[in-house]
Amino acid sequence: MAEAVVSITLETIRNLLVEEAKFYFGVRSEVQAIQQELQRMRSFLKDADSKQDADERVHNWVSQVREAAYDIEDNVLVFVAAKVASRRSRISRNVFRKMDCYIKEMVTTYRVGSQISDIKSRISGITTSLQTYGIRSITDPGEGTAMRNARIFDLRRSYSHVVEEDFVGFEEDIKMLVAHLIDEQKDRVISIYGMGGLGKTTIARKLYIHRDVRRHFDGFAWTCISQQWDKKDVLQGILIKLIPEKRGEILGMRDEELVKQLHDVQLKKKCLVVVDDIWSGQAWESLKPAFPNTRTGEGSKILLTTRNKEVASFVDPSGFLYEPRCLSNEESWGLLRKKAFPRREDDIAEFKIDPDMEILGKEMVGRCCGLPLAIIVLGGLLITKHTLRDWQMVHENINWYLAKGRGHGQQQAVTDVLAFSYHDLPYQFKQCFLYFANFPEDFEIEAEKLYQFWLAEVNVKETAGGFKNCCLHDLMRDLCITKAKEENFTRVIDFRRESYASSNTTRRVSVYLDHNVTNYPVSCNEYHHIRSAFFYASDCKRDFLQRMKSHLSSFKLLRVLDLQGFHCPEELPKAIGDLIHLRYLSLSYSKFKKLPLSLGKLIYLQTLDLEMDTEVEIPNVIWKMERLKHLYLPVKFLTGDGKLRLDGLSELETLVNFSTSLCDVKDLDGLINLRKLRAAINDKLDDLPNIIKYISFTQNHLRRSSLSISCPQFCSDAELSLLRTLLASALDEDPMATLEKLPKLSSLTLYESTYVGEKMVCLTKGFPRLLYLKLWGLSNLKTWRIDEGAMPKLSRLVIAGCDKLEMLPDGLKFVTTLQKLNVRWMPDGFKDRLRTLDGEGEDFYKVRLVPDIKLD
Repeated sequence: MAEAVVSITLETIRNLLVEEAKFYFGVRSEVQAIQQELQRMRSFLKDADSKQDADERVHNWVSQVREAAYDIEDNVLVFVAAKVASRRSRISRNVFRKMDCYIKEMVTTYRVGSQISDIKSRISGITTSLQTYGIRSITDPGEGTAMRNARIFDLRRSYSHVVEEDFVGFEEDIKMLVAHLIDEQKDRVISIYGMGGLGKTTIARKLYIHRDVRRHFDGFAWTCISQQWDKKDVLQGILIKLIPEKRGEILGMRDEELVKQLHDVQLKKKCLVVVDDIWSGQAWESLKPAFPNTRTGEGSKILLTTRNKEVASFVDPSGFLYEPRCLSNEESWGLLRKKAFPRREDDIAEFKIDPDMEILGKEMVGRCCGLPLAIIVLGGLLITKHTLRDWQMVHENINWYLAKGRGHGQQQAVTDVLAFSYHDLPYQFKQCFLYFANFPEDFEIEAEKLYQFWLAEVNVKETAGGFKNCCLHDLMRDLCITKAKEENFTRVIDFRRESYASSNTTRRVSVYLDHNVTNYPVSCNEYHHIRSAFFYASDCKRDFLQRMKSHLSSFKLLRVLDLQGFHCPEELPKAIGDLIHLRYLSLSYSKFKKLPLSLGKLIYLQTLDLEMDTEVEIPNVIWKMERLKHLYLPVKFLTGDGKLRLDGLSELETLVNFSTSLCDVKDLDGLINLRKLRAAINDKLDDLPNIIKYISFTQNHLRRSSLSISCPQFCSDAELSLLRTLLASALDEDPMATLEKLPKLSSLTLYESTYVGEKMVCLTKGFPRLLYLKLWGLSNLKTWRIDEGAMPKLSRLVIAGCDKLEMLPDGLKFVTTLQKLNVRWMPDGFKDRLRTLDGEGEDFYKVRLVPDIKLD
């Protein structure tokens, strides 16, 4: 990890030297000298990082280098902040203010120059011990580091994308468990228990989406308990999944109302509730009143996973207990093959592995003790190794690593393989991994936002796409937390529960708050050097940010500030503008009445997330943020100065909630690097031609765009053909004839009053790229025809509230890509045609290949 810190420090210095060369008058020679020293030291760190677990002296040496690099970056950033403040003061008419800033600048220049000289001497002393510890210089031969790392990252993305599909060794177990679930005379609770890494959650997911299980139950809900959980959140989450039509009502219920409602709904209809990763009997005791304790009613059941057999027995002493076995040697090797050679095994039916590689692979997989998670991680490591020599290197290193006496037994095998995989990561991806320690347990992380965090701090240039959200396996998170503590990477302050702590020199902090927090959680004297601050608020007291106002300006090195869930009717503190190095600012899920004018001072900002829950007043200063790459506007906002200006944002790549009533369409022409646009036209169609022109322009970089129009009328068929959402348009002619010709349309929703006709037809070759289709509240629709060859990529279909629709179209049987079918609030007769009651329903043959069918 020290290699990562040194490398990022060097990049920070290099970027600032290039972008702000004029700032360095007075300290340039010191900065350049220490830059050269760090570059020389970096070549030794790869070897040192690999040895530090085995040698405490090397571990201490690496820690000293890491902290020295942090201290250098601290001083450089403080120096730049002082220069920026001085430059701004020069435009002031106040002579005393100019003089004051000039004096502060001179003092800062002297102090920074002196401190950098001291750190250089410190590093020289550290360097003299290299030979003592047997640390040698290592450089990367062959292909460039950036290119190699990008290739590795891409391969690992594709590997992680198919984890669930490579299922080995439990086919008969799945059949047995399905039989228990759908037999209403058998156990009310089925528990899957065993050590971490056995694949408990994977098996539960296979059962959850199993075709026979989906046909049997009427309602489905999945919740994860883990070690830290909130009873109200869990109950609300389960209820919303079981009765989604009452979402608004559920969110306003008290605890006792939630308990009774959840209890009653499981008596009224046949429900399957998965309670994943429950750790204690105490947790179940709290939830128990919400679940019927009898087999009466509609046959609802609970599927539970836990590491602790005693917990499973406590939940239901007479329930069915199942412990997944470890994989056999043959099954283990089969799973490793799928993970290490996913593309080759799929593409070449008779693909053969080099015999010598197979010998090495079988020896390595034997160290995994038959645990699926350990094998999957090892496969993820080997997927980047393509030659026999590569495999020999991994074989030698993993044997050395696992033979150090770190522990014994199956659980230790998982831990050691995970840790070895971490050490094999390229240096910048180690920081990417440790960044997960900033998020709460079982927190679903948006991949797009995660990349923006990395962009702000780790300087990752570009990553491969392919998924929307991610979440860490609990064992992987344990490793992440452990390594984050060892590397002094982050500190978590959880005022709801007991938290772990590291030294006060940590550069990142995550604070969890709730309505009971009354004291200020972070001392500015201890944390003035932090780079990232995450605040997770849940009904937090309003005075928290008031107290924070006087401290914000102390955190001048902040690059990431994430304020989630704050309900503050006043203005965001003006001191936010003093955080000159801020790269990422998020106010998502928060409520602020007004944002300060000082926001325009954040000249280095790359991501600004203002997707708040209420209307907010935004000052017209965003156009000043020339480095901004990602902008998320609120759905509703005000500007005190006409329309919000966005001209000048030439580096902008993401623009969400662009509204023609609040922003100027002409500004889009200057956004030459925009890749994602989510726009809306309300009330008037005057700006539609310009929006169409921009989206259609072939020379721009736009990859994803969506346009929402809410107007009582439409002007022409040409304009209509570009609509993604047709809210309240009251069309009497079938819109599919026009919409199915759009070559890149991937998602289509037709809401109530969109189409008032009775017949709908989807022709052959229509909707070539449509993935998602929702028909919602089309009250007059009676017949729907799908020709063979239409919608060849459709993955999800939702039909809700179309009361007169007689049946599913026969042509749906040709849509073999369909994975999910949700039928909501439809007449019982329509749903009965899809059920398997004493045999198959009349329409079931049309969707018999769909793995996930939900009838609400």
